[in-house]
Amino acid sequence: MEGSQGQFPLTQNVTVVEGGTAILTCRVDQNDNTSLQWSNPAQQTLYFDDKKALRDNRIELVRASWHELSISVSDVSLSDEGQYTCSLFTMPVKTSKAYLTVLGVPEKPQISGFSSPVMEGDLMQLTCKTSGSKPAADIRWFKNDKEIKDVKYLKEEDANRKTFTVSSTLDFRVDRSDDGVAVICRVDHESLNATPQVAMQVLEIHYTPSVKIIPSTPFPQEGQPLILTCESKGKPLPEPVLWTKDGGELPDPDRMVVSGRELNILFLNKTDNGTYRCEATNTIGQSSAEYVLIVHDVPNTLLPTTIIPSLTTATVTTTVAITTSPTTSATTTSVRDPNALAGQTGPDHALIGGIVAVVVFVTLCSIFLLGRYLARHKGTYLTNEAKGAEDAPDADTAIINAEGSQVNAEEKKEYFI
Repeated sequence: MEGSQGQFPLTQNVTVVEGGTAILTCRVDQNDNTSLQWSNPAQQTLYFDDKKALRDNRIELVRASWHELSISVSDVSLSDEGQYTCSLFTMPVKTSKAYLTVLGVPEKPQISGFSSPVMEGDLMQLTCKTSGSKPAADIRWFKNDKEIKDVKYLKEEDANRKTFTVSSTLDFRVDRSDDGVAVICRVDHESLNATPQVAMQVLEIHYTPSVKIIPSTPFPQEGQPLILTCESKGKPLPEPVLWTKDGGELPDPDRMVVSGRELNILFLNKTDNGTYRCEATNTIGQSSAEYVLIVHDVPNTLLPTTIIPSLTTATVTTTVAITTSPTTSATTTSVRDPNALAGQTGPDHALIGGIVAVVVFVTLCSIFLLGRYLARHKGTYLTNEAKGAEDAPDADTAIINAEGSQVNAEEKKEYFI
């Protein structure tokens, strides 16, 4: 009796997934050859030491000794859940309880509510549902790998009153960006060992075409070809496209060739200017785009040249008139060389300085020549006058003689400047 006071059976609670195997272990640290026994929640004996008491092929002995009694229950069902008892037959009998928890595995989820195709702008309602989970499973929605939080959640108990049916509803309005997108319903549960079950629904959205015209060159020039590509997207795919110019048919089919979605214009000219329209149609609707064509002139290509400045010359004319009055006048006329640079608009200081220098030089030369000329003729006049008075007895006779000699002498003429 005293040795039995330190004897006490030890057990642990066990959790197992439905369909799995549960191991129930009862240990005694100090045992004086006292028997151990396992019984089920219905108080039916399963094993007494190493002797099997209940005929159930799912229950097997794992280990039996004075210090341990371990049994296994395979293919566990929800009905196996409950409190199991390990008894140590001392006086009095000592017991330890172990609770077996059986997890109900949720069924693969199913998505309902999708009918293909869905028109752009329609409200879509998708429902994801799974049954058989214990405890109730958790459902999460993902669209484009982004979780959607605003959903409805519903949990219902199954007929066996042990498992649950869980459903979640997702409402959203679709647009063309949803076409081809995968909407995923994910079921999380502790029985799935961190590997959730998923259901996926790929959306098919029908929408009117979107149209864009792409030119082959941003700067069309006369004489060059041009390709206009009508890029149209829609579902169903619009095919073929319709090309028009200024609201009517293409005016020159020989030069304007339509190939699929492309309009090829050969050898552009000014008559091709106008508004080109591409129209795409599918069963949902119609859309169009316009392109305004402006044909530019081909720029003149000049060879590179080197401009050599030409020398600017000036012609200076000097006129000298000689009279009896000792006055000298000079007129200077500057004529601009027509070969001078036409683009030179500012004063040419070198030219002005050259002209001034020439005028001064010509003026000085004229004064010098005029002075020598007057000095020479003045000497001749005094000499002839003296010759008229050589043989005259008085002054009056000398004057008369001098006047007579001037008539026949050319050297006595006077000149005035």
